[in-house]
Amino acid sequence: MSIQKPTIVVLIPCLNEEITIGKVIRDFQNEIPEAQIIVFDNNSTDLTASIANESGAKVEKELRPGKGHVMASMFRKVDADYYVIVDGDDTYSAEHVRQLLEPVLDGSAEMSVAARLEEYSEKSFRTFHIFGNNLVRTLVNWIFRSNLTDIMSGYRVCSRELVKTVPIFSSGFEVETEFTIRTLDYGYRVTEVRVPYRERPEGSSSKLRTFH
Repeated sequence: MSIQKPTIVVLIPCLNEEITIGKVIRDFQNEIPEAQIIVFDNNSTDLTASIANESGAKVEKELRPGKGHVMASMFRKVDADYYVIVDGDDTYSAEHVRQLLEPVLDGSAEMSVAARLEEYSEKSFRTFHIFGNNLVRTLVNWIFRSNLTDIMSGYRVCSRELVKTVPIFSSGFEVETEFTIRTLDYGYRVTEVRVPYRERPEGSSSKLRTFH
């Protein structure tokens, strides 16, 4: 009797990432060819969806605006054993995907997070983004007696149990913070993997509203 291999899916939430989405898909195809890649297009007005389709990814639509709605839709619609979640802006390194998968695959954690704050280019973070991340991280670590360094990362790996158990209610970019907090509150284990954080390529712009 053959043993069925665990299924891995790479989920990429996207809004107007035509400049980078093709490269992101190709990078993950090269690094983890056994995984299915699904791009969730959140009402892009550029060529994001068509480029993703031409690059070999499956494309799903989420019409409700906001990254939180996209992530909730991804978790509801997609069935897999392991979920890799990564932004489509090419700021994260596909070369580190197996390092992120390892602690979840071996059962030592239910979520692994790409921690960015120790290695990044000068242009990859706005000053207030670092301040905000540090402020919220300090509060979360104090409340949950954890020791996380980056709770807002858009690159993480989750187990099926976690994805199907932890609810998401946020609609926007605060979803990563909410997801981390709920994961800790539900008693799941979170580990971090240090990864570099690149600046966006020329012509690509962040959708994150700093003060919000």
